[in-house]
Amino acid sequence: MDHLPIFLKLAGERCAVIGGGEVAARKARLLLDAGARVTVTAPELCEALADLARQGRIEHRAAAFTREALAGVVLVIAATDDRAVNAEVSRLARAQGTPVNVVDDPELCSFILPAIVDRSPVVIAVSTGGASPVLARLLRARLESLIPATYGQLAQLAQRFRERVKRALPPPARRPFWERVLQGPIAGLVFSGRLQQAEEALERELDDSTQRAPVGEVYLVGAGPGDPDLLTFAALRLMQQADVVLYDNLVSPAIVDLTRRDARRIYVGKRRADHTMRQEQINALMIELATQGQRVLRLKGGDPYVFGRGGEEIESLAAAGVRFQVVPGITAACGVAAYAGIPLTHRDYAQSCVLVTGHLKDGTMDLDWHGLARPRQTLVIYMGLLGLPALCEQLIAHGLPADMPAAVVQQATLPQQRVVVAPLGELACKVEEAGLHPPTLVIVGDVVKLRDKLAWFEGAPDRGRAVPVLSAQAPEQTADH
Repeated sequence: MDHLPIFLKLAGERCAVIGGGEVAARKARLLLDAGARVTVTAPELCEALADLARQGRIEHRAAAFTREALAGVVLVIAATDDRAVNAEVSRLARAQGTPVNVVDDPELCSFILPAIVDRSPVVIAVSTGGASPVLARLLRARLESLIPATYGQLAQLAQRFRERVKRALPPPARRPFWERVLQGPIAGLVFSGRLQQAEEALERELDDSTQRAPVGEVYLVGAGPGDPDLLTFAALRLMQQADVVLYDNLVSPAIVDLTRRDARRIYVGKRRADHTMRQEQINALMIELATQGQRVLRLKGGDPYVFGRGGEEIESLAAAGVRFQVVPGITAACGVAAYAGIPLTHRDYAQSCVLVTGHLKDGTMDLDWHGLARPRQTLVIYMGLLGLPALCEQLIAHGLPADMPAAVVQQATLPQQRVVVAPLGELACKVEEAGLHPPTLVIVGDVVKLRDKLAWFEGAPDRGRAVPVLSAQAPEQTADH
């Protein structure tokens, strides 16, 4: 982050605009909207500024710029068409510790002006750090269309009740209270223009809330295979509501960063033979936190119900009488299919797809080998890297040909994704040579042949990715379907 977003309180403060043209007029109006007292220094004024001066809304200092124009001001905007003058304004303002913005010249700025969505008292600032003001304006236009003007009225209603809520409710109960108000029927009344009814409903909600004990809840949320773009809207909403976040080893840091900034974060990741917290302890912790009235986010890689132990956790919550919600996520197998160019099914190659875990609860690999080693089937193995040699050996021993196409995908959907493609009989050796490490997925089946056609997606411009691919041999050419 190159710039820290802040909001300055300028009401009643003196601010200086250097320059008399149309650009200076736009900046002067912006400062006036914020309640500032504006002095414009320029030999001549454009008609817009002259009109503001006649109305007494700005003070005009009819002279070329000198140091005196900066005396006693808290903020300066330079908007002349002379870069030497703008540079001098910047130098003098910085020397006296006054924030300065030079229009269209980021190098001379100590602060930048964002594109603004004004729903006062709600104000949204959009900035690209000076890299592309046009892009910032486009994003502002998008937000303008998404955020009704009535959000300002909703914020004013909340402001009127803020101190009462603070006195009436303990801190753990306040955020859930406001989320019910701002996302529920009361907000709907405001948006439909029924402000008096909204205020009455808020009064009733506050009275009811003071008589209720805080109730905790657990959100079991699938974080998907790694790419934050693959999160669901439901996942994002609950990630922003939770008071406590329990996340595992398969959740990428970029996704954890999307949770509430003030939420307590607890790492409960488990690697093979390295469990930060045993499953029984995780279950007990969720129950304990929810019983305290906390909203607990259990953030799990992939989908909670696909080799994520989600079923075990929900059993424990249900037995303890704890309320819970489950939000599915894109499982790793589907992420691999989309990002590695290997479809899970194809009418010419695979009419079924089997997902299996590479080790069971006791660490063994006692699988239904006859059921897995079937033709015209795609096999996806989770957590199969450590036992890959035995896995390949058993599949071949139970009927799959040694030249069956296979792949191992590391960190699927992330920029550092790597893919090793090889015949099943050579896969373990090629993966060891490549030095792949967990998390990985193993894919076995004729669909891997299609990778040379479909893997172009990995480097597509809209994804901005270039994924290393290691192959033991070129996949077979297939008919064009």
